[in-house]
Amino acid sequence: MAEYTTFEVPDEVQQKILELFDIARNTGKIKKGTNETTKIIEKGTAKLVIIASDVNPPEIVMHLGPLCEEKGIPYVFIKSKKQIGSVIGVNVSCSAAVIIDAGEGKNTLKELKAKIKTYKK
Repeated sequence: MAEYTTFEVPDEVQQKILELFDIARNTGKIKKGTNETTKIIEKGTAKLVIIASDVNPPEIVMHLGPLCEEKGIPYVFIKSKKQIGSVIGVNVSCSAAVIIDAGEGKNTLKELKAKIKTYKK
């Protein structure tokens, strides 16, 4: 677990979140990359943020968790950049991604947001 990772969620929940991002990518709207994710969080239009736990140097994503907390946006740490990259449809690793519109995954998003709250300390 990286120093900026403040809580963990079980693998099966991470998998569900990645599946939700896939649904949102195909039927809603997502943005990828730390810069885009930061902008969407600051605008307050983010529905769910995922941050990779294996980012080096950690300074690249360290600000995302506290920023989400400040704005009241749910976020979760995913084990690897590679997982995020593949689920959002790029052939490279990706440090962070955000759902703007969950599309057909709206109900799943609601369910996961409630679940994520239970893992935070």
